[in-house]
Amino acid sequence: MTRAKRKSAASDPVDLACRLNDEAVACYNEGQQKKAERLFRRAISLLEEAEGPDSPDVANVINSLAAILENRCDYDEAARLYERAVNIVQDLEGDEDIERLRIESLSNLGRIYRMQCHYDRAEPPLLRARALVEKQFGPRSLEMAGALNDLGMLYKFTARFKEAMPLYNRALKIIERQLGPDDPSLASIYHNLGGLEHARGRYAKGEPFARRSVELRERAFGPDHPEVAADVAALAALLDGQGKYDEAEPLYRRALSTFEQVYGSEHYEIAVNLNNLAAVRQAKGDPQEAEAMYTRALRIKEKLFGKTNTEVAMTANNLAVLYKAEGKVGKAKTLYRRALKIFERELGPKHPHTITCRENYESLTAENN
Repeated sequence: MTRAKRKSAASDPVDLACRLNDEAVACYNEGQQKKAERLFRRAISLLEEAEGPDSPDVANVINSLAAILENRCDYDEAARLYERAVNIVQDLEGDEDIERLRIESLSNLGRIYRMQCHYDRAEPPLLRARALVEKQFGPRSLEMAGALNDLGMLYKFTARFKEAMPLYNRALKIIERQLGPDDPSLASIYHNLGGLEHARGRYAKGEPFARRSVELRERAFGPDHPEVAADVAALAALLDGQGKYDEAEPLYRRALSTFEQVYGSEHYEIAVNLNNLAAVRQAKGDPQEAEAMYTRALRIKEKLFGKTNTEVAMTANNLAVLYKAEGKVGKAKTLYRRALKIFERELGPKHPHTITCRENYESLTAENN
């Protein structure tokens, strides 16, 4: 926390809150998330009592607390906290620190909405954050690169591919100009460029981006870092899409091992990797292991997002594909109908996920009438 500007004193609750916040940040960086959460909550309580519930200091620590909850996939509570932070700072007047806090809060809120698949709610705060960044820091700032990247990710998920690509490319140029071509922060942009090509079905074109993200991040953080694992998993997905299953599978398993060590057994990244690894096992002729992986991924996603989320629908569709191949027509139809209903409601009839699922269902129905 950098916002409180009162003189230190042993009895000063703001000073104590600052010290608790600093200790919480240290605990978080050391992987002690439960202790960090307790310290952040205590700091918020002290600040609310000393400065009131609408203090920018409160919003600042709320963002830190919400980040812990987001990291452990408690998306609903994280969203509520980010919403509160935005409500606190939306009309505040102040210096550059206040503007940074406002932008951070809006960016956090847009990101968590995207992660919850609330895409229509995600765009307004992200657009506002970009506008504030341009006004405060300029169109060629590193802050602008972050805002562009956030919007690009949202547009990828909503199949607005032609809008996403120039945002990523612009962010890439800003970072290269400011920090050089080998800065590790470029890994996120390369990761997302690869993900965009994956979403467009252009797997070979995305592979060099994914390899570059692995190279940059692994050089910076070592092979066992969770962000490196995410890059490795993204590369595996692009290889998988090209039918390079023997190369993709060990990469998926490497990423899954890292995620389980870092996050435990029920994290979003684990669900995604199980879903993708299941597809590889299915393609390699092991439907039993594929079914077990799809089922576990579906259970994790339902726990994290509820039963009517697009993330759930994607795994339900994939499991239905497996059931169809196995001749389990009734199970396949049930899952296709469930997935299609979610896709149509959340993404609309023209989204690629909706179209693919509808085609799958109609094909199955035509073959079994």
